[in-house]
Amino acid sequence: MIDFALLKNEVEKIGINLDQYGFDRFDAYAERLVRWNNHVNLTAITAPDDIVIKHFADSLYILKYVQMSKAQKLIDIGTGAGFPGLPLLIAESELEVDFVDSVGKKLAFIKDVLRNSGLVASVIHNRAEELGKDEEYREKYDYAVARAVAPLNVLCEYGMPLVKPGGLFISLKGSTGKQELKQAENAIKILGGELLRFDEYTLSNGDERSIIIVRKISHTPTKYPRKSKKISTRPL
Repeated sequence: MIDFALLKNEVEKIGINLDQYGFDRFDAYAERLVRWNNHVNLTAITAPDDIVIKHFADSLYILKYVQMSKAQKLIDIGTGAGFPGLPLLIAESELEVDFVDSVGKKLAFIKDVLRNSGLVASVIHNRAEELGKDEEYREKYDYAVARAVAPLNVLCEYGMPLVKPGGLFISLKGSTGKQELKQAENAIKILGGELLRFDEYTLSNGDERSIIIVRKISHTPTKYPRKSKKISTRPL
């Protein structure tokens, strides 16, 4: 379905070398994404080249900035159709990944892709702010990642309680990243983080993107995360 030459060019620009299994897994992922999208609202992006650039390459840009080692734990918050977690898992198949979403049908899609691709990961039907209060998940992850889930000052309270001290909270944003980062400075500090890196880049189709990487330097105070309504109506 997808143009392997395009995908190869995109991932090599990021510094990733895929084997044939990787190419085949991305192809199967794209095919299932389009098929499932006929009855489950997963994405508005269904043209094969757009899937490669706007979904796969965009998700994989994280690996240009962060070297993820095998057996490290990653949680993908509000994963939806699996972005960015599934492309990261295809590229780094020994990562231990948990996909989190509150919509069961989207998690069923993730399970289908995992099963078809021979990849191993966990899916969790819950909300991130509930997991952040659960000792099984709180501060247990090396990485928490999110893409286009909520404004950054809100997203930080969903994600940072799940990251262990020394770990990273990584948010992929569009052209509003710099503005959102400024609005989230207080939240990052309160939740125990410090900005490690902010960068802006342009996808090969011209879309502007940004990446925000926050290092967890101290434990998140136990009062956080708050209830969902309070997080969204009274962000830190």
